[in-house]
Amino acid sequence: MNTVLSIICAVIIFGAIVTIHEGGHFLVARLCGIKVSEFAIGMGPAIFKKQGKKTLFSIRALPIGGYCAMGEDDEEQSDDPAHFRNKPVWARMAVIVAGAAMNLILGFVLGIVILLADGAYISTEVAELTTGSDAAKHFMIGDEITAIDGRSVFTAGDVIYALRNSDTGTLSFDVKRNGEKLHIDAVTFSITEDEQGNRVLNYDFKVAKKELTPSSLLPQAGRSFVYYARLILMSFGDLIRGKYGLNDLQGPVGIVTAISQTAQTYGFDIGYLLDMAMLITINVGIFNLLPLPALDGGRFVFLIIEAIRKKPVTPQVEGAVHFAGFALLMLLMLAVTFNDARRAVTSDEQAALSSFAGAVL
Repeated sequence: MNTVLSIICAVIIFGAIVTIHEGGHFLVARLCGIKVSEFAIGMGPAIFKKQGKKTLFSIRALPIGGYCAMGEDDEEQSDDPAHFRNKPVWARMAVIVAGAAMNLILGFVLGIVILLADGAYISTEVAELTTGSDAAKHFMIGDEITAIDGRSVFTAGDVIYALRNSDTGTLSFDVKRNGEKLHIDAVTFSITEDEQGNRVLNYDFKVAKKELTPSSLLPQAGRSFVYYARLILMSFGDLIRGKYGLNDLQGPVGIVTAISQTAQTYGFDIGYLLDMAMLITINVGIFNLLPLPALDGGRFVFLIIEAIRKKPVTPQVEGAVHFAGFALLMLLMLAVTFNDARRAVTSDEQAALSSFAGAVL
């Protein structure tokens, strides 16, 4: 797949995820009788507008998000019964969480589609062991891995994550063997170095790929969903603890670049692209539920306070908090976008240099 087509594909995927998010807000707002003055995909100047009966639909120039304008940030009280602030707290709560909920639902649906497209799934059942390895001394063919170092295992991705992130190469396992639960202590995997000097842990066993059945479809889709959700939450935790820095974050430009690179590497492979989309939409859903100002989670916190106090926080105070949060979010977005662009340029330069070196040699 060429670069232009890859970028177009990436923008469509990211735009679809944003549309699903804003569509959640829009649909629940309509169901609750809340007026939506504008439904926008993107930010900045409008490049397309269409006035509906009650709502202006627009596509804007910068593909970094979207919004549903419902008057939730208006500081002056409105007499309009369809105004956001004039609706019951429960209705406003439903509208606020609907966007993230739609992203999470989309993630689960994509998990189902990916499984149906492949017709099979990678299990956590041991299918092959390296002769003479420590793993061969502890495992048996058919063992189902259920936990590693006390952390539950849902998919083969959990197994790979645990092995790749082990500092010592020695881990404990919980397995099911012939219907019996067993705990295996201190399974050691050999560690070598590749040609670049990077540490490589040898897995010493393989897991089985199984045919998809009607009874396994929903459970396996759920396992994939939980795997991605937990991976995202662990990444947030690592970010807070300082394991990752600002340079490791990716914004919309980085997301589009990642999708584009996936498309270029694997071609128009629907499985890889849908897998990437599943990760991103779950990420968007979880991120928006964080209790931070300007995010849906931050707005939900104010609604909880209102429900407890039996009266809302003054619009001026809430507006100031969200404005400060939005300003900080925009600064972070600029910094992350700069890093995304720098990485993209560096990658292009390295690719050009590699191509040039190849031509000379």
